[in-house]
Amino acid sequence: MLIHKPIVSSSALLVLFALAACNNEENPSVTTSEVVLKNQSVTPVLAKKQAGFENLEVYSLISSDDKLDQSPGYIFGGSADGTGILKNTDGTYMMLVNNEDNFAVSRLTLDKTFKPIKGEYLLNSDGGIWRLCSATMATPEIHGFGPKFLTCGESGQESRTHALDPYGSVGSASLSKEVAGLGRWSAENAVPLPKTAFTGKTVILIGDDDSDTYGGQVAMYVSNTVGDLENGTLYMMKRTDGNQKEMDMKTGTKYPVEFAKIDDHKTLTGDQINRKVNDLKAIKFGRVEDVDYGKGSDVAKAREVYFTVTGQATTGVNADYSRSKYGRVYKLTLDAADPTKGSLELLLDGDDRNGIAKTFQDPDNITVTENYAYIQEDPNGYGDETHDSYLYQYSFKTGELKPVLMIDHRRTEADAAKYNVGGTSAKGAWEISGMIDISDVIGVPNTFSVGLQAHSWRDEKYKKVDGGSKRPDENQGSQLVIIKGLAR
Repeated sequence: MLIHKPIVSSSALLVLFALAACNNEENPSVTTSEVVLKNQSVTPVLAKKQAGFENLEVYSLISSDDKLDQSPGYIFGGSADGTGILKNTDGTYMMLVNNEDNFAVSRLTLDKTFKPIKGEYLLNSDGGIWRLCSATMATPEIHGFGPKFLTCGESGQESRTHALDPYGSVGSASLSKEVAGLGRWSAENAVPLPKTAFTGKTVILIGDDDSDTYGGQVAMYVSNTVGDLENGTLYMMKRTDGNQKEMDMKTGTKYPVEFAKIDDHKTLTGDQINRKVNDLKAIKFGRVEDVDYGKGSDVAKAREVYFTVTGQATTGVNADYSRSKYGRVYKLTLDAADPTKGSLELLLDGDDRNGIAKTFQDPDNITVTENYAYIQEDPNGYGDETHDSYLYQYSFKTGELKPVLMIDHRRTEADAAKYNVGGTSAKGAWEISGMIDISDVIGVPNTFSVGLQAHSWRDEKYKKVDGGSKRPDENQGSQLVIIKGLAR
């Protein structure tokens, strides 16, 4: 096994420039890299560039149809989602990728040119247990501990979060790495804030993707020992005035919030944690999804937390439309002296069909850079979709929201039948997810990785690819693409 040196990674990404590549001796500000970005996969890029972003370079990195040189029997699973990247001491790279509906995590090795050469399952469905959505790679340089790949279970309220050793043995792929200290949630992501956010503490934000009686929560885990994932305190977010209705919050207003403690949380089932919502007066969101934090040299940015609410149908428990339907993006600013206090602001409101986010069709994942938020859609299939899933760019400086990419179902191509099994896929049936900034790791500025979940791309050969027993009939294909030239 290679000895790896963690450089960066996560959906909540802050990187160290000096470790990205070798400095040019004549000009220390210029980095050099052996990386050659190009199409490495037999599968075409399943996305289309949108107006204003025609100059982007988009490459197909890996898909479920590729055979890798050092592991010809490995098949990349479906529903590519949460991703982390590390650079190895020999100049090669490691990527961990959630294959969401396989309940599994792939470990990819890429050579110095960034060509995938080996794949294996670090966690299979027997160890994964639950659907694995977004993820965060915690590293000592950024978060003060790790490296640990935090990947959340999202198969109902009894699910837990795994903390994977990226260098772990494949022989333990069937063993769960769940962390009891982070509680039980139907969680999309668990994101540790940078070590600079609150000195001497580990603070983790968790998005609870729950649409049932008590709604989805924004949870927080706080330990006074850096890197301790077991013995800290768990909280859920409430407004200080006790108002639990999401739709009572409007753009342009900052709402004081605090985090209410969940007593004895390690002894509680997910159902018991959910039932604390009314007792603690926590906000009932319409499915909290991904979380990220601000980037930049200003330490205060690390205490600016952004999260998506994907929304839910206005039926059943949301028949009163008290929760978002089309999705929202919020900004949570935490108090510098106390992470359990802060203010909450609604930035983008998809339920305002005349507003800036009027085209939202259920935002899912979010990736934050110094100047932008990149928002990825996963439409809930209400039947009123007007476009396929977008990757949006939201500018913090100008407030503009622009589609960057739209996922391409290839409905009219010669290979349409391959990607539209069972008939032509409906608008919004595929999703974009798991985007991370890989620029400084590979030494190529303004470069990102993103997953494309092509849910109607199915084949018998994609069954049982992870080696586990819990998802024997899962047969989706998926893809990772690289985007070069996208502003940070």
